[in-house]
This record gives sequence, structure tokens and C-alpha cells, in this order.
Amino acid sequence: MDYALFRAQEGKKHLDAKPLKGFMGTGVLEIVDDYDGDTYRAVYTVKLEGVVYVLHAFQKKSKRGAATPKQEIDL
Repeated sequence: MDYALFRAQEGKKHLDAKPLKGFMGTGVLEIVDDYDGDTYRAVYTVKLEGVVYVLHAFQKKSKRGAATPKQEIDL
């Protein structure tokens, strides 16, 4: 996840970064990463070259598939 955010600071997009569903065309991207059997997500946007705004980072705990929980999207 750290490397993907670093690539964003360089003005590049990491292969694992993808537009966040429901926010298409807004420049909001998400990175999904697994660690020690758990899944984590970081949501970020790049508004100015070289500046990355991490909007939210959380451990995914959805009990229904791969969908991001609604409460996390609302936040």
C-alpha cells in the first residue's frame, strides 16, 4: 500500500490502484491489500501533482463478498 501511494505522489498509478466504485470520474482511487489473513483498503485522491490526500484507510470486515461496506463508503 505504501508503494502504491508513493507512485501516486510521483504522478503515476500503481497497477493495484483502481477507481472506487460509486465515485467513477471523480479521481477517487482505492488500493486493496491483504496482510496476515486480513484485507485492508486505502482510499485516496490526487488533486495537485505530487500531493496525495488519503481520505480513509480501514480493515475490510464485510461479511458479504468483496463489496466495500456502505458505512465505509458513506464516511
